[in-house]
Amino acid sequence: MSENILVNDARVMSKGQVTIPKNIRAALGVSAGDRITFIVENGSVRIINSAVYAMQKFQKQMEGQAALAGFASEEDIADWITDSRREENTE
Repeated sequence: MSENILVNDARVMSKGQVTIPKNIRAALGVSAGDRITFIVENGSVRIINSAVYAMQKFQKQMEGQAALAGFASEEDIADWITDSRREENTE
């Protein structure tokens, strides 16, 4: 299994600011105005798109909840969404 690894460096300015290199911004899917999250673990730092990080945290928190609600497949969820929309449109 090959892993897509990008390596780049940047200079830390006097106010602690760093310009994220263009190829790294592209890999993270971020652009001007977007937010990023820094995760420090054991002396290493990971940088992740904040929207992606929030979704990952949400998915982890919701793990197992679909089964508790009676959803056994993605099709069950899609059917529930379709039914919910139909109900909203008839009200």
